[in-house]
Amino acid sequence: MRYTQMLGACALAALIAGCATPSGGDEIVLTGSKAEAADNGRAPPPPPPPMSAPQAISITGSRIAATEAGDATSAASVAGASYRYFPPVFVPSPPSRDRYDGEEVSPVRLVADEPVSTFSVDVDTGAYANARRFISEGQLPPKRAVRTEEFINYFRYDYPRPDSPAQPFTVNTDVAASPWNADARLLRIGLSGYDMPAQERPPANLVFLLDVSGSMASADKLPLVKTAMRQLAGQLSARDRVAIVVYAGAAGLVLEPTSDERKIRDALDKLEAGGSTAGGAGIELAYRVAEVGRIEGGINRVILATDGDFNVGTSDRDALVELIEKKRESGVSLSVLGFGRGNLNDAMMEQVADAGNGNYSYIDSALEARKVLGDEMGATLFTIAKDVKIQVEFNPAVVGQYRLLGYENRALREEDFDNDAVDAGDIGAGHQVTAIYEIVPAGAKGWIAVRRYEDEPDARARDLAAEAAFVKLRYKRPDGETSQLLSHVVPASALRNAMAPRGDFAFAAAVAAFGQKLRGDALLESYSYPQIAALAGPQRDFWRQQFLELVKTADTLE
Repeated sequence: MRYTQMLGACALAALIAGCATPSGGDEIVLTGSKAEAADNGRAPPPPPPPMSAPQAISITGSRIAATEAGDATSAASVAGASYRYFPPVFVPSPPSRDRYDGEEVSPVRLVADEPVSTFSVDVDTGAYANARRFISEGQLPPKRAVRTEEFINYFRYDYPRPDSPAQPFTVNTDVAASPWNADARLLRIGLSGYDMPAQERPPANLVFLLDVSGSMASADKLPLVKTAMRQLAGQLSARDRVAIVVYAGAAGLVLEPTSDERKIRDALDKLEAGGSTAGGAGIELAYRVAEVGRIEGGINRVILATDGDFNVGTSDRDALVELIEKKRESGVSLSVLGFGRGNLNDAMMEQVADAGNGNYSYIDSALEARKVLGDEMGATLFTIAKDVKIQVEFNPAVVGQYRLLGYENRALREEDFDNDAVDAGDIGAGHQVTAIYEIVPAGAKGWIAVRRYEDEPDARARDLAAEAAFVKLRYKRPDGETSQLLSHVVPASALRNAMAPRGDFAFAAAVAAFGQKLRGDALLESYSYPQIAALAGPQRDFWRQQFLELVKTADTLE
């Protein structure tokens, strides 16, 4: 009877705790969920084997193989196990339809062949803000999206400012040794515009031309457009007027000219995205509204906010540029704010802004909207000089070779400099323009080898050997038609005594190097991103600190 009970208990214990059938008369006692063996005077059973070392598991194809040096049997059993393989799922994303039209890096020029360099100023900043967006999202920008001059001109430098509007801007030049080429020098030309106080600013007649088509529905487009326009509306005075024109499949006026900030904000809040993109019709209507509300002696400007994806009516870039060139004759200028990604028509927006005597900015965040339309509103809206051109003539007795960093799509012919009929860039209140040449002194090792039949500098060049370069500028007053000339001599001693760039100049050189490196400039190939960051040096300004972080991030993406 006792043995029968023991057998029954063992069976129950086996079901609960995996106990083996008793042998040799062991008594099984159940305590909770654990089966304990009572000692009947015999030696206790041996302890369980120690835990084996963790197995190294490798995945090959659809099978998991386990190997263990100390337990071949266990490894074989795991290695033989077959598991179902689930292939990775790739979610297709639509290809980017962004359009860029950047130029190739400008070539080196021999002073003996081309001593004169002529270009239009550029105050656009869109390329830098767009590149920042790319890098912040974990990828380098397309090379054609980078315009070095817009990187340089995104920042403010320590140039002295003019004291009165009688002198619209100051002209500054300085020379330093090139950080990436021991045989070269950097020549910096800087213009700093008169910063017009609020009480001196003329009244503004503004037309917000807003793209509300279906392509503007994403969070980085129309919602950000509204934020940007609210920033600008908050900066206007009672003398200023704002009208709002929108376009999708067609164009329409949604707000008559008003100075009431609340009405402007209410009209913005009601906008929704949908439909196709009749940008040409929107531009036509916006100019008509601006012309009807024209303020004599004031600022008359259309501000276009779009991703540039025009697909209805006048959508060809050349046709749009021609349309805006005609419209600017009415005295109404056009500035462009670019938004979004995926179908960003950067090429069209930059050229349209240039044709409209305005500037192009890319808005990638509310911070950038505040910078462009808040902190720098005067530069965005109020023109202090128009058709500004720069011409530099190098002395072949002092300078052998040169190249201009950026400004490829701003190049002018030498004869265009004195021709007042040739359009050029405008400078707004407080704007700055910086251009950097990399030059090789005569006789030093340059990028181009010495030619066998190269001519010696003529007597005139040798007589003026104290001059390295002659810098000339032409500009017109905002309401003028005849240009005025300024000139400045760069002494040859500046090249001989050039030291490594420091402070503000070092930062400008770092920004130029960053732009050129992103463009794939072969002459900066060996100059690394860490070297660019070191050249820029520690910064206290928010935007400059952000630049340093972009350089460091780009280094991890290359």
